[in-house]
Amino acid sequence: MLAVLLLALPAAFFAGYWLSERKAGELLDQARLQDEQLKLRTAELGQLRRRLALLDSGERLAAQVGEQNRQTIKLLEEQIFQLQQELATYKGVLDPAASREGLQIRSFELQATADPRRFRYQILLSRVGSDEQALAGTLQIELRGQRDGKASSLRLAELAEGVPDDGLSFAFRHFQAIPEGGRFAELALPAGFEPAEVRLRASVTGQRQPLERSFRWAELQ
Repeated sequence: MLAVLLLALPAAFFAGYWLSERKAGELLDQARLQDEQLKLRTAELGQLRRRLALLDSGERLAAQVGEQNRQTIKLLEEQIFQLQQELATYKGVLDPAASREGLQIRSFELQATADPRRFRYQILLSRVGSDEQALAGTLQIELRGQRDGKASSLRLAELAEGVPDDGLSFAFRHFQAIPEGGRFAELALPAGFEPAEVRLRASVTGQRQPLERSFRWAELQ
């Protein structure tokens, strides 16, 4: 028994040592695996941070480009408005039909859009004569045509947002574009309505006789 006990003690020692070494090896392997995963996740985090930085830089660049484009558009609109004003003045001098002094409905410009039922429009008013007193009043716009085979007329307030029922107001000394600044407003035609004519009626405050002018829809496009 003593001999067996003496032999068992070293065996138990070596068995414990072997188990502890094995356990230590497993823990070391797990530590190495976790270290590799940590390095991998760190690399992924670095890539994500660089990608985020690039996206943030791109957004700032896009914002700068967008602001530059807005400023360019605003400048072009102002230049177009100035050219329209100058053109209205020249037309007022050269147009034989402009012998009547006072308010003149110079033009009704129409532009198509990607939507076949939506159009962009702009109106140009001017005056003839040496009177420097401002002209003020309201402008009514009406589209006449056919709707489902029957004669129909629609006011601009029914076709465009933000247009008052009593018409568009104006006030100027020499000329005015509606809307101002070289911009265009939009109108939308209802389904089934086919326009044939645009009729404008301008009423000047203090004057009884309104000014009317019509434009053929087919000639505007």
